[in-house]
Amino acid sequence: MATPLSAAKMLAALKAEGLTVHEHAGWKTHNRDGATGKAFGPVVGVLIHHTAGHGDKEVCFKGRSDLPGPLCHGWLGKTEGLWMIGSGRANHAGLVDMDVLNALRDERSPLPRDDEANADGNDVLYGLEIENLGNSKDPYPDEQYRQAVLWAAAICRAHGWSEKSVAGHKECQPGKIDPSFDMDDFRAAVKKQLAARPGSTATPAPSPSTPKVDLSRLIAAAKTDPGARQGHVTYMAGTNLTEAALVRLGYLGKTYAGDGSFGSTTVAAYAKWQRHLGYTGADANGIPGSKSLHYLGIKSGLFTVVA
Repeated sequence: MATPLSAAKMLAALKAEGLTVHEHAGWKTHNRDGATGKAFGPVVGVLIHHTAGHGDKEVCFKGRSDLPGPLCHGWLGKTEGLWMIGSGRANHAGLVDMDVLNALRDERSPLPRDDEANADGNDVLYGLEIENLGNSKDPYPDEQYRQAVLWAAAICRAHGWSEKSVAGHKECQPGKIDPSFDMDDFRAAVKKQLAARPGSTATPAPSPSTPKVDLSRLIAAAKTDPGARQGHVTYMAGTNLTEAALVRLGYLGKTYAGDGSFGSTTVAAYAKWQRHLGYTGADANGIPGSKSLHYLGIKSGLFTVVA
């Protein structure tokens, strides 16, 4: 746990890492501390998001009717670069899993399953919103992704943290799928940057990869979750991605997705997808297979499959 960086120290850390930083008017005093009566910090890590839209810098600064701004500490545009949005408590993380926060604080890897929403992440996490639709079809320009890596590395370096203090929203809050790239790859890029001299990029950050779903783990979830106790979760990340794909293609209602459990409704929805592909009988039983899951990932654009 660490004392949050002041606005001046944040700015200095980002610039020292080699970033060009744009400052939104009023960002240095823009926060939710006073309105909530909760001070920001001590901090335990940094959280990566995608905005699920375009041209949303001002939304992140001002907020929405249901959620006051700032909605992040930094906003990273496709072409507009990095903008400072807030300093202090920001409405970006929401309720997250305490076990994940503890792992970030202790820099334990891999992160535990985010199966609860029992802690306020806004109190303890820095947040970066990356301008992107988040549908895995909207590309992240190489320069934008590189800057996201530098942003995370700058904060980690300032606090003496490793890449293990970096997480995606989808790894902290049940039901979230952002950002729409693989966080293990992102952390690996942050690790390389931290090993380099501040202000230089040791190696170009790799292009972001689409999240991966492990077929064997997903099959285990589809066979285990329907008969398990209410709320049982076998494979949170893969199930959420699969359900999001089924929702996107119209095979599953949105209200049944995002809890991480591959329940009977998800099995039924997946069976519909299998029948759509021409499978019948036991081949359309709702248990994912290699080809059907591969096609689901391609059609939805949300993931790739690993055996």
